[in-house]
Amino acid sequence: MTDNPQPIISTSLSRAWLESLRLRTLPLACASVMTGSALAWWQGQLSPATALLALLTTALLQILSNLANDYGDAQKGSDTPARIGPLRGMQKGAISQQQMRNALILTVALTIISGVWLVVRASHSLNDIFGFIALGGIAIVAAIAYTVGKKPYGYLGLGDASVLIFFGWLGVAGSNYLQTHHFPALLFLPATACGLMAVAVLNVNNMRDIESDRQHGKYTLAVRLGAVGARRYHCLLLGGSLLCCALFALLASLNPGGWLFLLATPLLFNQARHILRETSAVAMRPMLEKTVKSALLLNLLFSLGLVLN
Repeated sequence: MTDNPQPIISTSLSRAWLESLRLRTLPLACASVMTGSALAWWQGQLSPATALLALLTTALLQILSNLANDYGDAQKGSDTPARIGPLRGMQKGAISQQQMRNALILTVALTIISGVWLVVRASHSLNDIFGFIALGGIAIVAAIAYTVGKKPYGYLGLGDASVLIFFGWLGVAGSNYLQTHHFPALLFLPATACGLMAVAVLNVNNMRDIESDRQHGKYTLAVRLGAVGARRYHCLLLGGSLLCCALFALLASLNPGGWLFLLATPLLFNQARHILRETSAVAMRPMLEKTVKSALLLNLLFSLGLVLN
């Protein structure tokens, strides 16, 4: 394979890198740390320094995932001018494979430094240090293996499960545990809610590219479910997230301020109705940004409700 397999589309190098970094994905990636830290505040054990380091590490992991996705999809020819979604730096021919490999190595190094610093600073025992370093290593491998390798799991329909685990359960539980050093089972409800909203963002992206992905052998869960099934699945993700937040508020006996997240209900309802009604892949293009904003709003309102409690 040549170093630049795609035809060159005119774009500046700096713009190409910004497109590949996908900085707009960072707030959503950091939502799990925000929720985990809000839960730590609610438990009376917030550590601002630990929360900031967790945010930095999570942002670097997201950047690593974004770069690896571009690298893997470009190698496999999944991203072409025919797809509905935007092309990135490698697909435009502005960034070579070697340049992207170098960027991946640098990002891995920065992620390791930030992650080790976070774990060593926040952990209270060797078991915690070794455990979190192992989890960090798994997260790095997962970020790369999503689209890179002979059998990337993103091409097998396992991306949704990975997002739920890393952007929900581990993101919320890990950031919370490093501040409080315990994680009650009840907290898995908001962790699941956070993860389900992140999965919803991925699902909209996959519904948008469903035809292109199918043609290139990328069998995402949306491809496997089909256009109609993926839309019903999306509604379950949105409703499940709200339900998890409501169950937590009820079981934790939050005061009325803790139910602020319900203000996001009309937005989520309208989004679900639109996605069920619009059956074309092109109609999903504007929904990606709206789903990101919905996920951020729900997490922000939930976290603010915890602060008020």
